[in-house]
Amino acid sequence: MSDRSASVRLDRWLWAARFFKTRRLAVEAVQGGKVDVDGARAKPSRAVRPGDRLTITKAQQRFEVVVRDVAEERGPARVAETLYEETEASRERRQRQAEQRRATAASMPRPSHRPDRRERRRLSAFKKGS
Repeated sequence: MSDRSASVRLDRWLWAARFFKTRRLAVEAVQGGKVDVDGARAKPSRAVRPGDRLTITKAQQRFEVVVRDVAEERGPARVAETLYEETEASRERRQRQAEQRRATAASMPRPSHRPDRRERRRLSAFKKGS
């Protein structure tokens, strides 16, 4: 479906484009204000058409995409990639955030081994404040 008059529900499109694993998760994200269509908050039943701009917030990532095509059914990942085009600014911002997360994770101390029984009990007592 590539003509401009074609439309599909927002929650169904998010699921078909593989932004969410289930339609239920897509509905919850839309109802929770995590998805904007053309800069405005939307309902799960809102019709999405090619050319619409979506802002999708998922965990720490924020995607800004332009809808290129609509699909009723979830297909292979290769097909899902053709349904949208991510903006260059969005892609660059997500890459910078990923680099920051990697740098933060690298600077965190890592234990050399798993705690044994005695160390687990000490950790538990420490966390409880005993």
